[in-house]
Amino acid sequence: MPRPQGRSASSRRAERPVTHFFAQRATLRRSVSLLRDFGHEQSSPDIFYSALARDSVELIGDLYQGLTGDSLENRVVMDVGGGPGYFADVFRARGARYIPVEPDATEMHAAGLNVHGSVRGSGMALPFRENSVDVCFSSNVAEHVRHPWVMAEEMLRVTKPGGLMVLSYTLWRGPFGGHETGPWHYFGGEFAARRYLRKHGREPKNRFGESLFDVGASEGLRWARETTQGTVLAAFPRYHPKWAWWMIRVPVLREFLASNLVVVMRADAR
Repeated sequence: MPRPQGRSASSRRAERPVTHFFAQRATLRRSVSLLRDFGHEQSSPDIFYSALARDSVELIGDLYQGLTGDSLENRVVMDVGGGPGYFADVFRARGARYIPVEPDATEMHAAGLNVHGSVRGSGMALPFRENSVDVCFSSNVAEHVRHPWVMAEEMLRVTKPGGLMVLSYTLWRGPFGGHETGPWHYFGGEFAARRYLRKHGREPKNRFGESLFDVGASEGLRWARETTQGTVLAAFPRYHPKWAWWMIRVPVLREFLASNLVVVMRADAR
């Protein structure tokens, strides 16, 4: 009798979630390590951004492997709101062609980095044709955008059909929603900004209503379900261990406990 054929690699990939690889990395130890490094955001930005860069390339690499079975080698990866290019080295070390897009010229040069291929442009109207990149992601940017779902649609537009789009952003009602003005943002963004000014003698970097906005999990999940340009594959709290991912399924609770939401999309043919 002929031996039964095993399942193909593509069928096995279809049966497992796109988060298969990253879920194995999402441990309590990782969460504690990130929290410790993130505490240096104001005092030692290099420590903060180095930790965020390492975590970002692991997140995107694992999700892309979960979706396609491939690595980031020779893939075009666009980082919307890439700032001065802190993530460039880690993505290029993985063999990716990394393209940061940033609207603010001052921000692009803030760290004194010279990232080849950087593009000055707005996430509201990305200066790229449809189906241009294999991966499009944005990390901790949507909360700084007045119309984040316009940016999200643009990110899907430039992603090739079958490609990966990842939107990761800080939730306003979460513990880090106010950024440097927290936790006083729970009393209102304007109150938190005024208190920061009184205490430090200068305006906060992130001014509520101008460069920091009230963005929640429910809005992002609603957009992901309703967009016609892509299919939502997963949503989970970025910095939490896997056993705490259930909170995203609970309205209200997720707004206060998730801190950062990751929405994972597959771009569809248009």
